[in-house]
Amino acid sequence: MQGTPVPLDVESYPVTPEGLDLEQVHIYVRHGERTPVRVRMSDPPASIPADWQMCDTAKSFHETVAGHIPTVDDGLWYRKVVENRHGKTAEGLCLLGELTDIGKKSTYSFGTALRSLYVDRLKFLPQKLEDERLTYFRSTNIARTIESLQHIVHGVYPPSTCAPGTIPSIIIRNAIDENLVSNTLACKRLALLELKFAEVAVAVWNPRLKPLDMKVSKYIGGMPLRLDGTPRASGILDTVRSAAAHGFRVPPEFMDDDVIGLIESAVTAEWFNIKSEDGRRLGMGRLLAGASEKMRRKAQPDSTDPTKLLVHSTHDSTLAALLCTFDVFDDKWPPFTSSVTFELFRKRTPASGLRALSSVWRRQDEHYVRMRYKNKNMVLPMCAEEGKHLPGSPEFCTLEAFQRRVEELTPRDWAEECRT
Repeated sequence: MQGTPVPLDVESYPVTPEGLDLEQVHIYVRHGERTPVRVRMSDPPASIPADWQMCDTAKSFHETVAGHIPTVDDGLWYRKVVENRHGKTAEGLCLLGELTDIGKKSTYSFGTALRSLYVDRLKFLPQKLEDERLTYFRSTNIARTIESLQHIVHGVYPPSTCAPGTIPSIIIRNAIDENLVSNTLACKRLALLELKFAEVAVAVWNPRLKPLDMKVSKYIGGMPLRLDGTPRASGILDTVRSAAAHGFRVPPEFMDDDVIGLIESAVTAEWFNIKSEDGRRLGMGRLLAGASEKMRRKAQPDSTDPTKLLVHSTHDSTLAALLCTFDVFDDKWPPFTSSVTFELFRKRTPASGLRALSSVWRRQDEHYVRMRYKNKNMVLPMCAEEGKHLPGSPEFCTLEAFQRRVEELTPRDWAEECRT
């Protein structure tokens, strides 16, 4: 079945050309496996469970509440218990859209893979974290992304590898200020653009989905499978993918690559096929501008910026939007715990002759950016021209070319452009 998770493969990580030094790594990772966000296909003959008992881990919490004396804290123990719509509770019962035990395991494994790659193999990061400024961990304000990042951080730098008093921070913004997603909540114009592209997808893809009704309608209450149907095709894809990822039996028709592939193509067109410059600028422009600015600071001659690893816990929509923005999206729904990575490299230019003797000469090193997804290097079309990439290695985009494109995508006044 398509949509299988693609773990970070440390062994296949490519050796970089000689003379390139890794300077900074920006990672955008989708949260781990979760339950569906709504109950669908629970009735026979599909019979995908409405209640999932796959959330045993971390159901007990130890919260601290301030005591009556300012210098004394009282500990409060409690257990989180989920109750279903019938008022019943069960051990390990999950909420809708909750990170499951499998998701916690996969995100922890992602973190350990990052440690294996950037600490153990490349020696890019120290074995022991003594300066929190080396890392930057940020999540959207959604429980499953926050929990995913907690497990990733634990995999990269577990407490035993942190110096006393060094505790990695997880940064979260208010939803209205969020730029890790295409923020339609705060940008009405972007919401309208996405709606228009979705309407075009409905017109194009609903007729193509119609032949599937004979195969799959019996699993969705006899309803036709449509992008704007009830349930929506995107919801069906979400339920099927989530169920399969957790080992639940999925109707055989949905295990057919031709069937699920057609549904996936339709849904990705509805959700991600925003090819207009306005949509890309309003959606991912601010996020990329922030990343570009961090790279610029890191690339300054004699930079003292200590930040080396930046991990952002986010959603499938963010990964797809980043890939679409740079014209390298494979039209496949990003799997759980998949990631988009931007690596900043420095190619040192040795000083010689009068340059080496001059105290006022500031060495100008070359810098390159490599984008990776699903363990593969992405060759960006915007960097295809000669002079815009490392000679002989088109996957290494010059920082100048990367920043020039990001500048084109950066809104001059995002709030003003978002007005309808």
